Amino acid sequence: SQLTNKYAEGYPGKRYYGGCEYVDKAEQLAIDRACQLFGAEYANVQPHSGSQANNAVYMALLNAGDTVLGMSLAHGGHLTHGSPVNFSGKLYNIIPYGIDENGQIDYDEVEALALEHNPKMIIGGFSAYSQIVDWERMRKIADKVGAYFFVDMAHVAGLVAAGVYPTPVPHAHVVTTTTHKTLAGPRGGLILSNAGEDIYKKLNSAVFPGGQGGPLMHVIAAKAVAFKEAMEPEFTEYQARVVENAKVMVGEFLERGYKIVSGSTENHLFLVDLIDKGITGKEADAALGAANITVNKNSVPNDPRSPFVTSGIRVGTPSITRRGFTAEDAKQLAGWMCDVLDNIDNPQVIADTKAKVLEICKRLPVYA
Repeated sequence: SQLTNKYAEGYPGKRYYGGCEYVDKAEQLAIDRACQLFGAEYANVQPHSGSQANNAVYMALLNAGDTVLGMSLAHGGHLTHGSPVNFSGKLYNIIPYGIDENGQIDYDEVEALALEHNPKMIIGGFSAYSQIVDWERMRKIADKVGAYFFVDMAHVAGLVAAGVYPTPVPHAHVVTTTTHKTLAGPRGGLILSNAGEDIYKKLNSAVFPGGQGGPLMHVIAAKAVAFKEAMEPEFTEYQARVVENAKVMVGEFLERGYKIVSGSTENHLFLVDLIDKGITGKEADAALGAANITVNKNSVPNDPRSPFVTSGIRVGTPSITRRGFTAEDAKQLAGWMCDVLDNIDNPQVIADTKAKVLEICKRLPVYA
């Protein structure tokens, strides 16, 4: 939109450029709607991405070298939760936690690690975990050692907004999210908090001028629209179908003899562990892609293969649900995926599956 042409460094009512009367209104509207949607007192809508929102939290609350407890990337965490190749792993002393043999977060391990290492911050949230997180338990652990509790809810923000996944906002000192993924808005980031004015000021300074210059006002306006859409009853119905479709797909994979990390899903995504099938994630990704089914190769717990090859795939249902896939459609799709994986070297099966995919996409187009 025309807003892409407007520089607006600073915050509403306190800009470094003139002519910001209308962008002030757009940004304040986005802030107000974000706070209303998630039950927060504070929102910063300027981060260009979830990773930049996370970077701002580190800058606001920590000093370089501070100890942070975060979910291991190999067990479902995100790069910014302490991966050695990311700024978080390079600048801070990261203690990783993971999941147990049942694929669940081991809260006893989290508490033991917190007591042993006395972190300044504990991170909740994930990029590949299909279960409910006990935010209250995590906050109690953080309080026990005097740590900040920071939640990255990027993958479940839409589910949280719709009330179909527990909200971390009342429990965390700071919450970040992307504004796309399940929230279904433009690509961007968001920071939320109820922790008090001192932290709000630190977060604002960490975003601008600490990590960014001019905000993307056209994206911020789109965020305001997305937050309004997320307040509508139709959005709640959509998110409920997202979870239902994921559960149905998991059921079909299990029925066909595939292993699901954690054994089930309680949100929009799940991981298929292919170790026992002798298939790499890279091979599965390519074969399914040839059938016009897009997934991503993904590491699974105790994965013997590199992140460039992996032993699993990650599957999510927001996109197909947005197209109008019913539970029966989702079950059928999972069956087609199993057909391809069961016959990964059979071009005819892949071609037949592609034809079925094209037909259902024609019946349920992206734009009806």
